[in-house]
Amino acid sequence: MSRAAVPGLPSRHPIGEQLPALYADDDFAQRFTAGLDTVLAPVFTTLDNLPSYFDPRLAPADFLAWLATWVGGTDDPRWPLALRREAVAGAVELHRWSGTRRGLVETLRLVLGVSADITGDGGAAWSSTAGGAMPPAPADEVVVRVWPRHSGAVDSAHEADADRVRALVRSLCPVHTICRVEVLPGPPTSEEGRQ
Repeated sequence: MSRAAVPGLPSRHPIGEQLPALYADDDFAQRFTAGLDTVLAPVFTTLDNLPSYFDPRLAPADFLAWLATWVGGTDDPRWPLALRREAVAGAVELHRWSGTRRGLVETLRLVLGVSADITGDGGAAWSSTAGGAMPPAPADEVVVRVWPRHSGAVDSAHEADADRVRALVRSLCPVHTICRVEVLPGPPTSEEGRQ
C-alpha cells in the first residue's frame, strides 16, 4: 500500500495563501509552497476521508488487504473487489460463529461462493437429566456437502475448487471432529439429504 502525490489534486489548505503578506507576491515562496502543497494534498485528503478507510465497503482496494488483517478476515486479491469487500465486512461476525454449523456455512458461502449443508454433530452427546444415563455415543463424523450457489452446468473451475473447499473445511472444523467433504454438482436431492 502506498500513498503518493496525486497529479492535479488541489490542496484544501494551500500554504502560499497562509503566508504573511510580504510573501504573497514572492514568486519563489509561492512556487516552493506549491510544491509542498502537492506533497501534502494526498495527506490532507486521506485524513479528511479517514473514516472511509476503515469501512470495507468504501476503503481503497489496496487498503483492503491490510484492513482484512486487522479483523482476521480472508482476503484474496484474485477475488472480485465486491467479494473482497464483503469478506472483510463479514469477518467479525464470522468469528462470532467460529466452530459452529452456521459459521462454516457462512464462511463457505462468503469465501468460496458455494452453498453447503452440514449433517452430524461431531460426536457430541449429553443427557437432559442430571445424573441420568448418557445416551449412546453418536457418530463422530461431520459431513459437509457443498455445491455451486448458481444453478447451471458445473464447469471445470468448480471441480478445481474441491481442494480449496477441503482445505477451508479442515481449517474451520473443530480439531476433535472428523469432517468429510462432498462436492456436489448441484443442490442435494432429498435422497442425498437423508444419507
